[in-house]
Parts: sequence; C-alpha cells; structure tokens
Amino acid sequence: MSDTGLAERPDAKKEAWTLGRIVDADAHIDPPHDMWRDYLPAHLKDQAPVIEEGDEVDYIVFEGNRRPVRMINNQAGRQGKDYKMVGKLSEQRAVWDPKTRLADMDADGMDAAVLFGGGPLGTSNDELYMASYEAYQNWVMDFASADPRRLVPIGYVPMRDIDETIGHVKRLAKMGFRAINLPAFPQNMSAWRTSSGIKAMKDGQVSALTGDPKGELQYYQPEFDRLWSVICDEGMVATFHLGARVPRFGDMQHFLPDMPMSKMAMAEPIAIFIFNAIFQRFPDLKIASVESGVGWFAWFTEYVTRTWEKQRFWTKSPLTESPAFYMDQNVYGSFIQDRTGILNRDLPGGRNIMWSSDYPHSETTFPHSREIILRDFEGIPEQDTKDIICNTCAKLFRID
Repeated sequence: MSDTGLAERPDAKKEAWTLGRIVDADAHIDPPHDMWRDYLPAHLKDQAPVIEEGDEVDYIVFEGNRRPVRMINNQAGRQGKDYKMVGKLSEQRAVWDPKTRLADMDADGMDAAVLFGGGPLGTSNDELYMASYEAYQNWVMDFASADPRRLVPIGYVPMRDIDETIGHVKRLAKMGFRAINLPAFPQNMSAWRTSSGIKAMKDGQVSALTGDPKGELQYYQPEFDRLWSVICDEGMVATFHLGARVPRFGDMQHFLPDMPMSKMAMAEPIAIFIFNAIFQRFPDLKIASVESGVGWFAWFTEYVTRTWEKQRFWTKSPLTESPAFYMDQNVYGSFIQDRTGILNRDLPGGRNIMWSSDYPHSETTFPHSREIILRDFEGIPEQDTKDIICNTCAKLFRID
C-alpha cells in the first residue's frame, strides 16, 4: 500500500501506460542555499545566507538570525508519517541537481515540468531584496539549460513599480522564459513590506506571493494596462502561485484550516481581472492560478455570472461578455488531487484545468503520480484525460 492509500496498480507501470505524455503544470525548484553567493552582484555576495552545520539540525544564518533548515517543502519520497518540519541538508532530496530532478521525473513518468519557486530572499534590505529576484531568474534558467525541452522555469518578478516590472518581463522574454509569476496583489515601493504577515515566514517571502492587498497599487488601476500590453506582446503567461492568503506554515493550530482557504482565496484576484475588464481590453492575456485547485472554478463561474446578470446595471459594469466567457477564454488553473474539478471539466469555468505533482512539496504525488492519475481520472474519456494531464498545459506554456 502506497502513501496514496492505494495498492500499486499494474496499469501504472511505464510499459502499460496508454495515456501518453504527462506535463506537470506545477513542480517546484528551490535553489541550494549556497546559490545566492554565486549569483548575487559582487558587492552583495557577503550578505548572502550562510549554512551552519549542527548535530541534529542544520541552520541558515542570515542577517543576524539563525534558523533551522525547513524540511516541509522537500518531502518527495517520504510517507506522510515520516514528514518533519526541520532537519539537516543531507536529509533533503537534492532537487536543485538537474540529474536528480530529471531522474525523478523519469521514475514518475513526467515528460516535462513547469518549475515554480525560489527567490526572493527574505530580507528587509531593499537593494538585496530586489537583486535576489534577478539572481534567482539567472540561476533557474541555468538549471533548466540541462534539458530545456523538459524543464520549463517560471520567472518570478517584483511588482512594486509598473515600469520596473515591464523591464523584467522584456528581459525574461529575451532569456527564453515563457511566463512570469506575479504576487496576487501588487507590492509596496518597499517591495518586501506587506500587511499579510505570517509569523513563521519573513515578510519578504510572503510579499513575493501575496504582495499587499491594502497597498496603493492595485491591478485594476488603468496604469497597469501598459504591463498587460507588454505581457501579451511578448507572448508571456502571467501566473499567480497562490498568495491571496498565505497559510500559517509551521503553526500546528492553524496550518490545516488555512490550507483550503489559501486555495479558494485566489477567487479574488481572478475576479479583479474579470470585473475590471482587463481581459476585455486584452483578450490575448492568459493568467494561471497555480496550486489553487480547480474544484471551485465551476462554482465560482456560475456564482459570479449570475451575480453579474443581476447587479451589472447599478454597478455600471463595463463587461460586454459574461464572466463565464472570460473564465473560459483567459483563466487557467492547476490542481494536484481534485476529482471534483475533473468531474466539472465540461462546465463553464472548469475547462482550462491542468494536473500537477507539486514535487517535492508535502502534497506531492511523487513517486505515485501515475497511480493517482488513474485513480482520480477513473471513468473519464481518454482524450479529456490527455488534455488535462498534458495538452492544455503544453499549449499554454508552449511546450513541445
């Protein structure tokens, strides 16, 4: 019996697999801690994190703080009963080594993987914080060069200034990135600051995902049109990797209740794009809500469509099409294990869905991805399954 709760299925074996390619819409790549010293600008290298070995736990020493190495994001290959929050680097799977990553993809039947994660550093030093975005961008593209066909990195960008972000988009497009990851809401001018503090995480790390919901910049503002225009012109996808609400990681009291709320909270940024007519003005703009799950997409679409039909007059809604139209045209979502979303695949809003493994995080399906796909897609037509586990993601991110 595997950690999936299923006995191993014979038809999941490589030689028996009949469902074709699998393109993982959301895998993760956390850089090694010593990467920063190599990729930061010369005058900032001495400010990079340092690893200090311990007997039971290793430590990251950074800006006067000494914290244990966290293990929760590196659980691939362990069963749930063996998960641990902190530990030694030697206990972590070397997911930052291209040989290890590609070997694990082979073992799990992954033909290609879209890679999220990485920077920026959790610092309150503005210069170091901004430099760490570019350091990560450069490192992850070097990592992906081991097999550019199979390893598809997402470029994380700051969102404190529209023109600055446009510069990042253009640079990343020239480097070969096909998508950028934005925080769920724009950041402050001091980008690391956020009103969405999480006790166990540095503000800078939280801000990279969530931005600041109460900040002066908001995506509905017309000044952002020049950013959406550049993203479309460069043929890029804008991804949002959760972030509208960040779970309280490491907090046993709140972690489990927070997890589902972190998924459904992504309805807010999606609604901002729809109801402020961003998709109407930029019909080629594609956004992906990553790791949010998709079982709620069809419900959300029906709810906002029926609400819009009744409320659009007094609210002076500028929309010329219903919200369901824009969900089907512009919005994509990824999930890990979401039978409900799969069953709703033909409903408005439920069509642009993409399977993912979440490797190597604690929710990962590795190394039983094929077993889980066969379980969750039982009774689903073969072509629909192929679209969800490969074709939709491959088309969105231009993966051959």
